[in-house]
Amino acid sequence: MTMYDILTRKKQGLELSREEIRYFVSGYTEGSIPDYQAAAFTMAVCLCGMTDRETTDLTVAMAESGETADLSLFGELSVDKHSTGGVGDKTTLIVAPIVASLGAKVAKMSGRGLGHTGGTVDKLESFPGYDTALSPEAFREQVKKIGIAVIGQSGNFAPADKKLYALRDVTATVDSIPLITSSIMSKKLAAGTHSIVLDVKFGSGAFMTTPEAAEELAYGMVKIGTAAGRKVSALITNMDRPLGRAVGNILEVKEALEVLSGAGPDDLKTVCLALASEMVSHALGKSESEAAAMCNEALTSGKALEKFREWIGMQGGDTMYVDNPDAFPTARYSHDVLSDTDGYLTYMDTERIGTASVILGAGRATKTDEIDHAAGIIINKKTGDFVTRGEVIATLLTSNEETLAAAAKTYLGAIDVGPEPPRLEPLIYKTVRI
Repeated sequence: MTMYDILTRKKQGLELSREEIRYFVSGYTEGSIPDYQAAAFTMAVCLCGMTDRETTDLTVAMAESGETADLSLFGELSVDKHSTGGVGDKTTLIVAPIVASLGAKVAKMSGRGLGHTGGTVDKLESFPGYDTALSPEAFREQVKKIGIAVIGQSGNFAPADKKLYALRDVTATVDSIPLITSSIMSKKLAAGTHSIVLDVKFGSGAFMTTPEAAEELAYGMVKIGTAAGRKVSALITNMDRPLGRAVGNILEVKEALEVLSGAGPDDLKTVCLALASEMVSHALGKSESEAAAMCNEALTSGKALEKFREWIGMQGGDTMYVDNPDAFPTARYSHDVLSDTDGYLTYMDTERIGTASVILGAGRATKTDEIDHAAGIIINKKTGDFVTRGEVIATLLTSNEETLAAAAKTYLGAIDVGPEPPRLEPLIYKTVRI
């Protein structure tokens, strides 16, 4: 078996064997297969596709290319959620304590934000002292004790994916469904949870811009996860406008606390309850209606908020901010973005709004950038709302006054106003189960 033969077969559109796929993954991970051959492989996959069986084999091989988390002691109670990324997406902060408060085990490794999408770990680090780097033993012990732990991605999980992802980014092979599927699911399989609920976004702030494309990706990931022996389903949700009204780390934490306290934006609450219900259904074997009722009760009774407080405190975070969110640091400078006309807000380029938050300091343009946790955007008007000339449509917050002009220009360029109300896509397009 040689890499040349494997490339020839894939170029011809032939199905690769499990052994050939494992040969490629192990060779590329250890360095015996060079970047130029791996780039040829990803381009051949991009052009010729992969069967479900090939994609499953690629996913499992990448998951097994490094360390894997052992969560077997939790059995079917362990459950995870993964979002494909968006703007204002603080759902983990709400969903995880809801689910954990009902007896499921949420052992989650999350990433940092890069580009227009925010990161759960950055949001959690808004709490002084919060430890995102627990040892594997401490991680499992905390989940065993209180049902929840969320840490940063660390260790040598799915190293094949790390190498391949970096290569795809510079070889125009990012948009291949088999490669996207194997990238996401390899990390989820390596993380060790029994059940996985995927939040697959579509719209102007998502990688998949249409609900049909998001559905194709969702079905692929659910099929591959199921074939790998996990219980997997997906919700296809709207990212044509930011989720909630807060974009930025401390701002999003405060909005999550509003929802956990029984208030907060309806769209954020709706998506969170739908995701939490799906997770509870998987982990606790409940029907859809039973799971939905349980999650709603956990939210309205205060159980979820109490679990959030326990979680933050257990990982070293200062719980004073849970009880008094107004004590969080605030940005030094603010700027109101005003509408320059009357009409309906017909469109939001959510990715550009995320970019505006990065300009303000709430996100990273490169991995080494420092985060301004107090920076961000409060959105006053969203798609479908009527606005009048001079009305405040958003407020920009930052500790660097020099960023305000560029961020305001970017935000205004991200919205359209017209005379007629727009047709709104549903918030939750579909649930994918097999």
